[in-house]
Amino acid sequence: MHIQEEIGKVAASARLPVETMRDRIAELALIRESVLQGPDDDATLRQHAKGKLTVRERLDVLLDHGSFVEIEVFRRHRATGFGLERKRPHTDGVVAGWGKIYGRDVMVYAHDFRIFGGALGEAHASKIHKAMDLAEAAGVPLISLNDGAGARIQEGVTALAGYGGIFTRNVRMSGVIPQISVMLGPCAGGAAYSPALTDFVFMVEGTAQMFITGPDVVKAVTGEEISQNDLGGAGVHGSRSGVAGFVHPDEVTCLEDVRYLLSLLPANNRELPPSVVPADPPDRPTDALIDMVPADPAQSYDMASVIEEIVDDGEFFEFHADWAPNLITGLCRLDGHVVGIVANQPKHLAGVLDIGASEKGARFIQMCDAFNIPLVSLVDVPGFLPGADQEHNGIIRHGAKLLYAYCAATVPRVQLVVRKAYGGAYIVMDSRSIGADLSFAWPTNEIAVMGAEGAANVIFRREIAAADDPAAQRAKRVDEYKTTLMHPYYAAERGLVDDVIDPRETRSVLTRSLGLLRAKHAEQPQRKHGNPPM
Repeated sequence: MHIQEEIGKVAASARLPVETMRDRIAELALIRESVLQGPDDDATLRQHAKGKLTVRERLDVLLDHGSFVEIEVFRRHRATGFGLERKRPHTDGVVAGWGKIYGRDVMVYAHDFRIFGGALGEAHASKIHKAMDLAEAAGVPLISLNDGAGARIQEGVTALAGYGGIFTRNVRMSGVIPQISVMLGPCAGGAAYSPALTDFVFMVEGTAQMFITGPDVVKAVTGEEISQNDLGGAGVHGSRSGVAGFVHPDEVTCLEDVRYLLSLLPANNRELPPSVVPADPPDRPTDALIDMVPADPAQSYDMASVIEEIVDDGEFFEFHADWAPNLITGLCRLDGHVVGIVANQPKHLAGVLDIGASEKGARFIQMCDAFNIPLVSLVDVPGFLPGADQEHNGIIRHGAKLLYAYCAATVPRVQLVVRKAYGGAYIVMDSRSIGADLSFAWPTNEIAVMGAEGAANVIFRREIAAADDPAAQRAKRVDEYKTTLMHPYYAAERGLVDDVIDPRETRSVLTRSLGLLRAKHAEQPQRKHGNPPM
C-alpha cells in the first residue's frame, strides 16, 4: 500500500495519470530485464563454448552477492555509419558500476564480448571514463574485466580518443588507488596498453591473450606464422614477458584470487592495508628453519619453504611465480598485518640477481611503497649474474631499477641475511647503507665483497702462483679471508647488521621490528618526481 501511495504522489507531481506511471514502471522493469539478459541465447552459448563466463556471471563471482550497482545501464552508441545504426544495444558492450568485496567498496567495468566483440567506441569509452573518475573520487580500487577486441573500427578516431582518456586516467590514478586488470579474452592494440599501466594483471590460460599486433599482422609483416596463444597467451606473459603477475587455469579461480588480493590491499594510498586478528602467535618459534637452510653456501634449498615457516599460517600470495623465479615477491601477513616479501631463491640460478629479477623486484617494491605495505627482504645472494648477454642487454640499467626502488621506498624496511650476501647485490638487496630501518642476520651469514675463493685469487694471486704448493697456499689464504672478513659477526661489529639472531626467533624478531616501525614517517625532498632508470 505504501508503494502505491508513493507512485500516486510521483504521478500527481508529474501531472500524469496513475495508470500511466504504473505502465512506465512496468516498461522499465521489462527493459531492465532485457538488458540484464543481454544479447540472444546464441551469443551466450558461443561464449560458454569457449570456456568463458558471460559478463554478469563474472560479476557474480567477483563481487559480494547482491552488492552490484550498475551505472549507465541504458547507454547506447550514437554512431550512424557502416551498419551500426541497425544495432544499438543497451550498455554498448561494457557493464560498469560498483559493488563490494568482503564488504569493502570497489569500482568495476567489464567488457561484454557478445556485443560488438567488446570493442571500444565513444559511448563505451565514456562509461569507462565515468567509472574511473568515480573510483578516483571515492578512493576505491578499480577492477577491469577485459574481454574486448580493441577499438571499434566503425567509429574511427573517436574510438582511439576513448583509449587516450583511459590511459590518462590510468596514469593519473597510479599509486593512488589499486588498479587491477583481469584478462579474460583476446585484447589487442590499445586494449593491451591500459592493463600494462595498471598495478596488477591477471590472465586465464587458453582464453586470454594480449598483444599489440595480432598473428595476421605479424605474418603479413615478417612472414612468421604464430598462434594467438604462442604470441601473447597467459603462458608467454606469465613466464617470459613479465606482463602478467598471476596466471590461472579458469575464470572462477582467477576471480577468487582477485578477491583475495584485494583483502590484502588498502582502498587507496591514504590508508593502511586491512589487518586481522591473527590466529598464529607472533612469537611462535620457527624451529624448522634450523634444518631447512644448509650452512654450506654452495648447497641449494627452497626459500619458499622458509617464507611459509615465518609468515602467519604459512599463507603467502606470490607475484610473478613463473617469471624470474630466482627472486620471490609476494604478500603475506605477520601478526595479522600485511607485509611484502622480497627474497632471493637459491633453488633457481643460485638466487643471483639478473635483468628479470631486478625488474620484478623493483616493480613490486614500488607497489608496496605506494600502498603503505612494509617490506621484508630475505637475502641469500651470490651477486649479479655475469655474462655478455646480461651486460649487453642492460643489467646496469635494470639492476639500477631495483636499487632505485629500494632507496626511494619510505615504508618500514627490514632486512634479514639468511646466509650469503656478496658484492653489489648485497648492497642492492636493501642493506643498511641504502636505508633499511633494521638489519638482522643468522649465524650462518657471510657478508663480503665476494666469496672467499674469488677474493683469495684476486688478493693473493701472485703469492699463490709463486708458492711451492699453490693449492695449499690458496687454501690457507681462503681460510684467512673467511676468518678475518667473512665471519658472522664482522658486519655486526661495524654496525651494518643490528643483531645476529637465532633462526628459531626469526618470526618473533620480524613481528616486533615491524610493530615498532608501523608508525614510521619519512620525509622526502620536494620535487615534481624522480627520474628512475626506466
